[in-house]
Amino acid sequence: MVRLARLKEALSVAEGDPELVRSQLQAFGHQIPLLYFMLFVNTVAVAVTHLRSAPAWLSIYIPVLLCAVCVIRCVRWWRVRRRVLTHDKAVPELRRLIWLAGIFGIAFSAWSLLLFPYGTAYEQAQVAFYMATTVVGCVFCLMHLRAAALLLLSIVILSFATFLVFTGYPVFIAMAVDMTLVGLALAFIIELYYRTFAGVVHAQRELQASQQNTQRLSDDNFRLASIDSLTDLPNRRSFFASLRALSEQALGSGGGFNVGLIDLDGFKQVNDIYGHASGDLVLQEVGLRLLALAEPGIFFARLGGDEFGVLAQHQLSNETLVALGQRICDALSQPYQVAGNVAELSGTIGWAAFPEAGTTVAQVFERADAALYVGKESRRGTPVIFSTEHETRIRRSSLVTQELRHADLESELFLEFQPIHDVLTQRTIGMEALGRWHNARLGAVKPEEFIRIAERTELILRITEVLLRKALDEVSRWPSELYLSFNLSAIDISTSARARRLIDIVLASGVPPHRVSFEITETAVTRDFEQAHSALTMIKQAGCRVSLDDFGTGYSSLSYVHRLPFDTIKIDRSFMTDVDSNSASKKIVKSVLDLCGNLGLECVVEGLETSSQAEVVKALGARAVQGYLFGRPMRASAVRAYLQTALGQSYALGARP
Repeated sequence: MVRLARLKEALSVAEGDPELVRSQLQAFGHQIPLLYFMLFVNTVAVAVTHLRSAPAWLSIYIPVLLCAVCVIRCVRWWRVRRRVLTHDKAVPELRRLIWLAGIFGIAFSAWSLLLFPYGTAYEQAQVAFYMATTVVGCVFCLMHLRAAALLLLSIVILSFATFLVFTGYPVFIAMAVDMTLVGLALAFIIELYYRTFAGVVHAQRELQASQQNTQRLSDDNFRLASIDSLTDLPNRRSFFASLRALSEQALGSGGGFNVGLIDLDGFKQVNDIYGHASGDLVLQEVGLRLLALAEPGIFFARLGGDEFGVLAQHQLSNETLVALGQRICDALSQPYQVAGNVAELSGTIGWAAFPEAGTTVAQVFERADAALYVGKESRRGTPVIFSTEHETRIRRSSLVTQELRHADLESELFLEFQPIHDVLTQRTIGMEALGRWHNARLGAVKPEEFIRIAERTELILRITEVLLRKALDEVSRWPSELYLSFNLSAIDISTSARARRLIDIVLASGVPPHRVSFEITETAVTRDFEQAHSALTMIKQAGCRVSLDDFGTGYSSLSYVHRLPFDTIKIDRSFMTDVDSNSASKKIVKSVLDLCGNLGLECVVEGLETSSQAEVVKALGARAVQGYLFGRPMRASAVRAYLQTALGQSYALGARP
């Protein structure tokens, strides 16, 4: 049964192996001209030698017919030699070739056997030689078609060997034995060659599959390396690669292009309120909206976090840039569905032109970032194009940064203090420390300018340390009733170690921790809510107080009030400008005061400048206030005079508590 199965396999077509079938037909196609040429020449040679000894139908008509068939087959091959067959068509074609090999074997064998009795012994020997050499040649031409080769070999060897044996002549019997042995050897060679051929085909297929897998893996790796997995936008690496390519092209051709940087306004609050999973959904939606705006020559990318980039590959006019930027901002300002709620965000974009704004990748990117910063600072939700004004800011920022890095902070930094007043007792209850910097080269530098730069470079840590020590040294000379309010940066509470450093400075000063209130803005809290919560909890546990500064200027202030360990809320001065004339402002202040009362928190109202404003907030329930009406920021040396004379208070100054 096993041998029968093997024989059946040897004489069948490998239908389940399309690659092998295709390779068999392709290889055999190269042998067809040689096969038919050999049949044609050998047949003509035998026919010519038998013209006188054999009848015309054997020496002329049948050979002409057989040769004509060979010529026809050869012509047909020439016409279709370049065709590519599908597997469904290749399998029937291969079966036809097997049957054709059998038919040819029968036809040529029958003609030879009919021709053999005619002529002399030499002519008979020629027929035998013809059959032997022709079958060997044909078998080698059919080596790629195992089934066809074995079928042809079996028909010729069996028919002719049998015929020779039955002649009874010892020579012919010996020839029959030789032909049989040669046939067996050929069958063995056919099998070995076919296995080798099939093995090569399979090896090539595996190699191709391996190469395809390698290419697929390479493509996947390239995609992972070049595409942001969350938004499916090109990533930072791809953005800068395109930016470099555009700059090289522009420098070579004298052309230009535009670079835009996009930042989401309010994204941090989404992460903190709804969680990072919801934040990811927002970023995915942003990616979809940006892709919807993409067009030939406009390239979007995600640079990291909630920052995105855009390249306009052809330089656009300012009007066109503003229009494009506004379309982007409008698309990003549409509501987002987040965790069953609606989140309101906006996008700000800064534009810079190459080569006008910068002639290198770093310069043009920096200029776009400068324009974005201006937009974030004063024109959120709108496009901003880099201008010479921004260039001046960059140079000023660079100069301030260099001076700040090399400054003698101990001698150049100093403090001013602004009173915090109790309107019921008409007494000063605390002082807010305000950092100041006077540089020999720059003169007096505004706090909002050098603090912002210090936060970018993390020099703020050193500045906070110097100012806090100076402030605590002053507090030690104040009456024990007064407390210090000291502002912190987000960097100051960005790690537990940095929060511990603040506590250690307070403890080392000898000032009781309860007399120190650290102020932190909502913006600083939202950078990393969990870390802020941990750091502020440490500060509170050490005995210090914690205040939320500028309440009402952020996106979601109420969400932090009950989640962080605050003792005090400071209402931002922006609500005070018209509190005595605007009912809406009054209601907001009243609501915050009531909120603080319900939560057991103190409330400080900032920015009071007129008696009218003071009377209104007092009537609304405010007690602790701050503003120019009650005292402007003053140097440490002026605090004594202020406490003793300006407010008429009798404090025992000079003694350390």
